[in-house]
Amino acid sequence: MSRKKIITSAFSNLYTDQRIEKVCRTLHENGYEIELIGNDWNGAEKMSRPYSFSRIKLISKSLKTAYFEFNWKLYHELKKKADKNTILHANDLDALLPNYLIAKKLNIPLVFDSHEIFSEMPAIQGKMSQKLWRYLEKKLIPDIKFMITASSGYANWFENKYKINPVVVQNAPRKLSFNKEISDNNPKILLYQGVINPFRGIDKAILAMKHLDNVVFKIAGNGPMRKQYEELVEKENLQQKVQFLGKLLPEDLRKITVTVDCGMSIEENGGESYYYSLPNKVLDCIQARVPLILSNLPEMMNIKNQFDVGETIKDHQPENIAKTIQIILNKGRKEYLPELEKAANALCWENEEMKLLQIFEEANSTTSL
Repeated sequence: MSRKKIITSAFSNLYTDQRIEKVCRTLHENGYEIELIGNDWNGAEKMSRPYSFSRIKLISKSLKTAYFEFNWKLYHELKKKADKNTILHANDLDALLPNYLIAKKLNIPLVFDSHEIFSEMPAIQGKMSQKLWRYLEKKLIPDIKFMITASSGYANWFENKYKINPVVVQNAPRKLSFNKEISDNNPKILLYQGVINPFRGIDKAILAMKHLDNVVFKIAGNGPMRKQYEELVEKENLQQKVQFLGKLLPEDLRKITVTVDCGMSIEENGGESYYYSLPNKVLDCIQARVPLILSNLPEMMNIKNQFDVGETIKDHQPENIAKTIQIILNKGRKEYLPELEKAANALCWENEEMKLLQIFEEANSTTSL
């Protein structure tokens, strides 16, 4: 059977979105013609991809109006570009409605990838916009035949809520062959990588540095809480112990990750989207063979129970976080290496992409939403 064209869309500037990059590359390498559509919200850095991509220009100044503008413009882009020989691929709820409407109009297949539980994200909790996203979710998701999501916790949540059975495609990195000497760092390095958002435990980890000697905390990423956390570092006089590296290209970040002594993923329970998440940083650190301090949220505990890849914090008290970091530093990376090696072989993109290809094969052989 000939392959249909796939139009992938997301409210994203595409530049550092590793999940979309991996998905599109896998589909491209397996014979699909890909067209990727994002936007220029938060910049439109130069990038190259082996498939076609474009970014919708947005004039909105606020995120709220940018969502409306993007959905309106995306609808018209899809209307121009989609035909009977197209699979639509929507990433997250904020790109779903135009894809759903065009899929209905043309009676073509739609694959929905929910990277998180969008309607339960901390940033919109208790706001009017949450009601709107919940309404959209309730109206559209039960009607979708092909859905993937990033963790088993998310899949169970959608199944319980909407009687839909998403395929879990974890956002694991590609397999990294690890044959390098483990760095003998002095001082030791703790790394946070990802968006600097609330409920990530970053502020608690900054305060934990008061209880640790000969350790530097490196924060790789950018986000709405950066300025506040920089002020916290100054207030606590921790400038010698905490470094903000800014937003890095994925390949530059990987070069840093493999050199550190301890990673962290100590998300707090900021609502169901966080509670059931499997943060990218967990899988990235495992692939780099770096042990982690983890919070006891379900998806992280699921990995910890299978592979001893680090230590779990007792709670988010800075002194207890410091104690857990110290346990890892005292044991050293080599102690965790056999379990990290096992986990890295199991939790890699090469295993996840098989499930992705199967769902697109099914979509390719159908003629409807």
